[in-house]
Amino acid sequence: MPIDDESRLPVSSSTPPEIPQEQQELFRDVLTHMKDRGIPFVVSGAFALQQHTGICRFTKDLDLFLPAEYVQVALQSLQEEGFECQVADPVWLAKAHRGEYFVDLITGMSNAVVVVDQSWIDRGVEAEIFGVQVKVLGPEELIASKLFVTRRERFDGADIAHIFYGTHGKLDWPRLQALIGEHWEMLLWALLFFHYIYPAHSHYVPQEVWQGLLARLHNTLDLPDPQAQFRGALIDPKMFAIDVNEWGLPDLLEEYRRRRQPKISDDCVKPAA
Repeated sequence: MPIDDESRLPVSSSTPPEIPQEQQELFRDVLTHMKDRGIPFVVSGAFALQQHTGICRFTKDLDLFLPAEYVQVALQSLQEEGFECQVADPVWLAKAHRGEYFVDLITGMSNAVVVVDQSWIDRGVEAEIFGVQVKVLGPEELIASKLFVTRRERFDGADIAHIFYGTHGKLDWPRLQALIGEHWEMLLWALLFFHYIYPAHSHYVPQEVWQGLLARLHNTLDLPDPQAQFRGALIDPKMFAIDVNEWGLPDLLEEYRRRRQPKISDDCVKPAA
């Protein structure tokens, strides 16, 4: 990476960033508006990371997680408040912006493996953001939302390791494993990454979790499934494009995205003036 690009990367710190007053007011307006309209949501992104790790990070966007069926009313409501709205990807992402600041309405991960439902809202942690009482994403859901952020240009592995460390592993482990489901290898990989970084703190992960995941790994190694599908595209569709486009391996990413229901509707979105 060129030095000029590297210099723009964030450096982890507990020092609160200086957030412009205009941005604070916009975020406060959005949070208050969503609450007043009764739209269920939970705050993620930099604010959730700070809640669970103490790490402060500057952000120009406000990440709100909500089930897909509520996005249309949220977009319509934000348009009434003067935001320009768009459905960036019907599988997982809509955006609302006013000036240089924007709000991301997120219903899951781009590969459609992880999907937000009402339980994410119900399990949110009470917090105050710019004077507004809201819920931020619980640590289990925050980890699940970051497990597949593993692309060449963005990697959230350090965030996940910090969540394990910052919570001292006091997590609802059955909930976390249920969120990951059949993609349990990704959780095991994240835990091994954590163990490498914090070798004196592997006890933050319960022994039964280590043993259960490692036993599953041994089973797959002892009895490999010759029909198991290639999953590289779920990790990074660009870096694994050659596997699909030239080597003829199936595109599991497109299958997951096609199956994802409900998708975000853009029926209410007005075209930009």
